[in-house]
Amino acid sequence: MAPSVEPTAILSHLHRADGSATFSQNGYTVIGAVNGPLEVQRRDELPEEAVIDVIVRPAAGVGGTRERHLESIMQSTLRQIILIHNFPRTLIEVTLQITSTPENENAGSKLVQAASNLPILPALLQTSILALLSASMPLSLTLTSVLLALTSDGTAKRIIQNPTLIQSQSADSLHVLAFTSQGDLLVAESEGSFTIGDWDDLYEAGKAICCNETEQADDHEMVGKDGGMQTFVKSILKSKIAADLHWKE
Repeated sequence: MAPSVEPTAILSHLHRADGSATFSQNGYTVIGAVNGPLEVQRRDELPEEAVIDVIVRPAAGVGGTRERHLESIMQSTLRQIILIHNFPRTLIEVTLQITSTPENENAGSKLVQAASNLPILPALLQTSILALLSASMPLSLTLTSVLLALTSDGTAKRIIQNPTLIQSQSADSLHVLAFTSQGDLLVAESEGSFTIGDWDDLYEAGKAICCNETEQADDHEMVGKDGGMQTFVKSILKSKIAADLHWKE
């Protein structure tokens, strides 16, 4: 059965963490936990800002080079949105546990794990943001992300939103784009073959998806349009706030 491309999320379900979230989309499920500000070892502390520590754990086995690469991307991204100067000489720890990945009928789990790093990145980004919001961590802004695949049949090119594992493997290029709540591009990771013109189309399509600009999304030949990610994040937060304030009724 094909994995659902519709995103789902749960907030604050881990009671021993300051903030937590589970995010699922396109066959990937990630559980995130945020703790902090915590005391940091003297050798690691920064005198004017907080240390951001991101730990990515694979669904099976132990972490390797793939996880370290994802951690470096996540760390540099989160440092730009967390108000780290508010918490000097402290540690903010973000732990991301991958619990499920899309099934591949033609390959074992080891081959799937060794594939591209990009398909899992949007789920990691979205989980971390939701977990930070669950922990009431001061943020300068939020972000939303999307995975896009560029395919061609010899005559025309198509942009596929949230491609399946088979579509990702056969695509000309894969792209992960993340935009802030103000519409600025924050993360751009790409691999494969594409032109500058292709990149411009991918940028506009990604911004339309992440920033709820549906009119722009309709201008591109795109498969798998699911609506804006900002609307999804807002709906999850509204549901959480309503549940927390239910006792007042």
